[in-house]
Amino acid sequence: MKRIALFLITNLAVILVLSVTARLLGIDRFLTGNGLDLGMLLAFAALIGFGGSYISLLMSKTIAKWSTGAKVIERPGNQDEAWLVDTVRQLSKKAGLSMPEVAMYDGAPNAFATGASKSKSLVAVSTGLMQGMNKKQVEAVLAHEVAHIKNGDMVTLTLIQGVVNTFVIFISRAIGYLVDSFLRGDEEESAGPGMGYWISSIVLEIMFGILASIVVMYFSRQREYRADAGAASLMGDRAPMIEALRALGNLQPGQLPKQMAASGIAGGGMMALFSSHPPLESRIAALESAG
Repeated sequence: MKRIALFLITNLAVILVLSVTARLLGIDRFLTGNGLDLGMLLAFAALIGFGGSYISLLMSKTIAKWSTGAKVIERPGNQDEAWLVDTVRQLSKKAGLSMPEVAMYDGAPNAFATGASKSKSLVAVSTGLMQGMNKKQVEAVLAHEVAHIKNGDMVTLTLIQGVVNTFVIFISRAIGYLVDSFLRGDEEESAGPGMGYWISSIVLEIMFGILASIVVMYFSRQREYRADAGAASLMGDRAPMIEALRALGNLQPGQLPKQMAASGIAGGGMMALFSSHPPLESRIAALESAG
């Protein structure tokens, strides 16, 4: 319940901020007495599309901590925490990165990396992962997450999401305007858009949003392959990452909050096209076939 409430509050806050910004800039007035101002509509779509993605990125560490209950390890309280911090430090040094925040949270096996930039990142692992894998396997998972940071995957996926969001908003409203104009016939355009515009825009935005998610999830799956390869490179051996993926397949991975699902070491979707992660078998095969 806490996760759902946080998700709704965060999204409502983002929508409010972007709506106020659009009004202050005057770019929400793309429906004019002379018709549809495509330039203004594109500016509006870009603000909403990219703005929402970037605000989410900037808030990603805070949201991750709130939604999972992850506690940053500032002073290790036991050997496991000390090992965890030291391992992330060594992997980050190999990757040429500054030390990210390291956190643990109570939950089923999973781990994730997030943050607005390479220098302001967070690596978190669950207690279930620490208990369900040996240290070599956990190290491989940590290397996978550090590889995500090194590759700039959080920013890349944000850019992709921003682009597809922009096109979804722009195209749905443009077609909605055409549908409304067709339904209204010779009525005065200055009267403003009719119900045809609003209904068409909403329906089309939902439909195009579903199609756009296929594109985003495709890129999400590709970055998992790259992060697996990056982990093998950081460790100097493919075997630990392969063993970690096999071990993960024998566990019941924990589900992360919806807005963070693509950040975990394991994830899924209703169908392959909508899955944020490739099947574990495919990831293992990719590592085994690497040169």
